[in-house]
Amino acid sequence: MFKIWINALRVIPQVTKEEWNSYDIISRWLVASRAAVFIMTGIAAGIGGLLAYRTGNFSWIIFLLSFFGLILAHATNNLLNDLVDYNKGVDKDNYYRAQYGPHPLANGFITKGKLIGYIVVTGLLALFAGLVITYNVGLLTLWVLLPGLFFLLFYTWPLKYYGLGEISVILVWGPLMIGGTYFVVTGGQWSNWVALVSLVYALGPTTVLLGKHTDKLKEDKAKGIRTLPVIIGEKASRYSVIGLWIVQYLLVIYLVVTSQLGPAILLVLLSIPQFIKQTKVMAKKRPDQAPDGVEGKGWPLYLVGRAFAFNRSFGVLFLLGLIIDLVVFKFL
Repeated sequence: MFKIWINALRVIPQVTKEEWNSYDIISRWLVASRAAVFIMTGIAAGIGGLLAYRTGNFSWIIFLLSFFGLILAHATNNLLNDLVDYNKGVDKDNYYRAQYGPHPLANGFITKGKLIGYIVVTGLLALFAGLVITYNVGLLTLWVLLPGLFFLLFYTWPLKYYGLGEISVILVWGPLMIGGTYFVVTGGQWSNWVALVSLVYALGPTTVLLGKHTDKLKEDKAKGIRTLPVIIGEKASRYSVIGLWIVQYLLVIYLVVTSQLGPAILLVLLSIPQFIKQTKVMAKKRPDQAPDGVEGKGWPLYLVGRAFAFNRSFGVLFLLGLIIDLVVFKFL
């Protein structure tokens, strides 16, 4: 059981109906909600918590509520995304989503009613965490909670359908997740500096989404889903990913040069070999068929895998740099 949980948190597994039927409810939920991508949300919450800890006004209870509340909100959005796209007929005919991992509803693993049950329970738990935080921190928390609820409910439609999904991710993984965690954990403090730092990481998940939408550009275009890659084209999307990676490095250097963060943050430069490796792939036209060998593993996931690998490397190093910077700032 625990092996299944760990695997679902590490990768998006391919699952047969027989395997699904043998799983416990937690395993099914982890697979259905695509738990492998929760690391992006976990890092964002961690960054917000570290920045809050610097202020000396830190609540562990509020931080843990925020951390798990954000994870549950992310899970709710993933589940809702599958339901909405299924209802709109997007996930029919072996659509991209059903190829790279199990789509419990489209694959016939569960009924629509059970998927709705997953969404309701997961969403209510996320909302409960938000309401408890609001009760303890104050009504100003609604400035974070309500926009988060808006993006959760309306990302799949209409935002994703009209080229606003990528912009939404910048706002959600930056000022809302990182800035919001900072805000509630410190008891209602806000800082434009935190919003700027949050953008360093927020650009990473944005490139992951850009990679994913570029991978399925043709399928989305055929179904009338106008994601940003559909609007600007495949080449511009690939180079946008590379450009945003470069901006992440430039923002880090700016924060260090202006003494807004310490030199420990430059640990992110250790991700440069990963940047070079993934840029070589991102700079080339996406192949129409799975390449031979390791390069084609996980097809049709291709560009998104490269963006995810870089984001994981950069994000973990950024988090580690912040931890070291915090130790220096607080104790040395």
